[in-house]
This record gives sequence, structure tokens and C-alpha cells, in this order.
Amino acid sequence: MDVRTMAFEWTDTNRHWLIEVPVRVVIYVVVALILRCILHRMIDRASGQRGKGDDQVKSKPTLMRQLRGRIPSAIDQKTAERRLQRAQTIGSVLKSTVSIVLLVWLALAVLNVLGVNIAPFIASAGVIGLAIGFGAQNLVRDFVSGVFMLLEDQYGVGDTIDLGEATGEVQSVGLRITTLRDIDGTLWYVRNGEIARVGNMSQGYAVARIEVPVGLTADVERAEQVAIDAAEAALEDDPALAEKVLGEPKMLGVQEWSPDLVKLRMTIKTRPNAQWAVQRRLRREIHRAYDAHDIDLPYPRGRVQVVAGDQ
Repeated sequence: MDVRTMAFEWTDTNRHWLIEVPVRVVIYVVVALILRCILHRMIDRASGQRGKGDDQVKSKPTLMRQLRGRIPSAIDQKTAERRLQRAQTIGSVLKSTVSIVLLVWLALAVLNVLGVNIAPFIASAGVIGLAIGFGAQNLVRDFVSGVFMLLEDQYGVGDTIDLGEATGEVQSVGLRITTLRDIDGTLWYVRNGEIARVGNMSQGYAVARIEVPVGLTADVERAEQVAIDAAEAALEDDPALAEKVLGEPKMLGVQEWSPDLVKLRMTIKTRPNAQWAVQRRLRREIHRAYDAHDIDLPYPRGRVQVVAGDQ
């Protein structure tokens, strides 16, 4: 082999390592960055958040578009804010996933350009992924369930929900754990993958259900009318109470008939989480009205006396 051949081979080798390899690596890096930028912009647009910093602009998230129009317009602003928060949470998870996938692809592509056999890496990744999948099935199930709960807007912070084993106000909603505090102050940590059903008592609107017992000798029709009049008068006299109400009181009539009493039921639509306060207030006013109109109550000592300060 003469000197000219060796020089040619040396030049060709250097051209490969000093020109072709760096150029290909740079191309892969540029493609990964462009894809990341495009996908992140698409996710930001879908999640209703564009830009960074204090000047970011928030718009309606298309990720939650299917939820629009599902609730009354009186609380649409609150639900829109909650929908935006959930969409941005999902968008953050999606952006992290995109970044990780692109980083893994870029690393494998660079190793391939450098002449490293990536087949063992891919095989090892498959084995490791399979092992992690078997060992972390519950974790994956919790994560997937959390993503769908956020997408479907099943509940949010501040909602009062029933999860079967635990009932209370939602304190936080994560991709793996939901925390809620019950009426006794106990903080419950519930894994999302273990939630089989959700009863949301404060999404959209609520219904205050007022059941009033009267004596068997009472005039039922008169008792119903007095209860309705008392509820309407309370709403007219108290603007704060009327603010919690979204509809008119409806007397449904006799709910229960037993050997010692007749139970009347009245309902009224309220704002979320306001049904219990409305129930307590209307029960008080109805009892006062029954006392004033001599409506018989099913108690051996006579009528129930309600103190003015009771709520």
C-alpha cells in the first residue's frame, strides 16, 4: 500500500468523523428541537395556555371542549376556570411525555450515527419496560385513571364527593392520589385506580331536599301551602339566601305516611355546596310558620320551638 492510498483512506476517515457524523448529529438535534417546539405549541393551544411568564394568554381549552354547555350559565365562569386548570394539568403531563420520548429517540439516533449497535439497548429497554409494567401495574392504573378523571372533569378541588368508602370535600386532585376531608376533619388519601364510582354533590348545581313531618290530624294541603309560603318569604326577605338559590321551591307532596306522622317533601335547586345551608334555613322558617298557623306536628309535647339564632 503506497503513501497516496494511505493518505486517501486517512482523508476519507477524517471526512466521515469530522464532517458527516457531526452534521448528522446536528440534523437529528435540530429535528428533535423542532418537533418538540411544534408539539408543545399544539399542546399549549389545546390546553388553553399560550406563551410563558406573566404575559401568557389563556384561552378556552379544546381538551375540555366536550364539557361546554353541560351546566347552567350562572356558574359557567367557575366551571370554565376549573376546566382550564385541568386542561393545563393534562397539557403539562403531555409535554413531559413528548420531551422524554424525543430525548430517548435522539439518544438512540446519535448512538446509531456513532456506530454503536443499538439493538441491545432496544432489547434491554423492552425487558426493563416489561419488568416495570408487571411490577408497577397499580401505579400505571392509578396514573391512567387520574388522566381520565382530569379529562372528564369528574370532580375538582372544593367539590363534595362520595367515593364509597370516603365522603367529603376534595382537597387536591393528582394523577395518582385524590385527597378529601370528611365532615369530622379526617383527611382521606384515595388512589385513583381504586375509585370505582364517584358521586359529585356540587358539580353544576345541587338540590336542597327539605322533608317536614306533620301530624296525622293535620290538613295536608294547608301544611303544604304554608311550607311553600314560608320558603318563598324567606327567599324574599334574605338576599344572601336568595343568592344561593337557582330556582323556585317545589312542593312534591307526601313522601312518607306512617302510623304516627305524615312526611312532606319540598325541593329547591341551589348553587353547588349551598344545599345544606339552604335546607337548614328553610326547615327553621317552615317550623316557625307551622307554629304560627297551628299546624299539628307529630310530637307528644307539641310543636318544636326554634331559637332565632339557630342556623
